[in-house]
Amino acid sequence: MNAEFRVANLDDIEGIIVLCNECFDEKTSLEYANKVYMQNIFDKNQIYVVGIVDNKIVAHAKINVIPTIYEDMNTYAILNHVCVKPEYRREHIGTKLLDYCFKIAKENNCKCVELWSKNFRQAAHGLYHKYGFDVMDAKFFTKDVD
Repeated sequence: MNAEFRVANLDDIEGIIVLCNECFDEKTSLEYANKVYMQNIFDKNQIYVVGIVDNKIVAHAKINVIPTIYEDMNTYAILNHVCVKPEYRREHIGTKLLDYCFKIAKENNCKCVELWSKNFRQAAHGLYHKYGFDVMDAKFFTKDVD
């Protein structure tokens, strides 16, 4: 299947939200997404990527480029909300999406790319392993800010 990959723009936000709400069982409103996107539109380290088939968004990933002052870490990227519309899976779109994300990471001089994925996303984990990601010996912690 032939998919086009590119950096998203404001016109893509609705398609991204519809896709992510479907893939992650989220309930993000378009109003909220547009507001946050516009607040960060000039932040070159927050990159939204879309995969398009027949003028329809069928894949998405968010890339956060993180420059650090630490030599060993250097600049790295974190991917999140990596997803492919269910009926387009098994067509290598996920692999092509990751290829595009790594191209962007390389252009931004990233030393490595990390991602996190919830335990229920077993199919995605298969893609990540096949692509060459290693499972880190770490736990992901979270705490709400009061």
